[in-house]
Amino acid sequence: MTKICDLNGKKPDIIYPTFWEYKVIFDSNADEKSITKECVGERNHKITPSNSSKNGKFKSFNLSVLVNNDSERLELFSLLKKYSKFVL
Repeated sequence: MTKICDLNGKKPDIIYPTFWEYKVIFDSNADEKSITKECVGERNHKITPSNSSKNGKFKSFNLSVLVNNDSERLELFSLLKKYSKFVL
């Protein structure tokens, strides 16, 4: 059974403030704690390990950050993209 999220072209209603979840993938030698601190600053957040790649080149984390509005959420996404391989 396939589930499809159909919003009929509308943006989802997000009630702020909320903890937004990002999946962040770094090179294995990256200092994820320093990068996270630089990106989120003093915002309330939690970072937890997720997976590592088979060959050990990458490591992924779940990052939950308190955001107050759309612009903060998108700004964090852009900052994380600068320092990581992928952000979801």
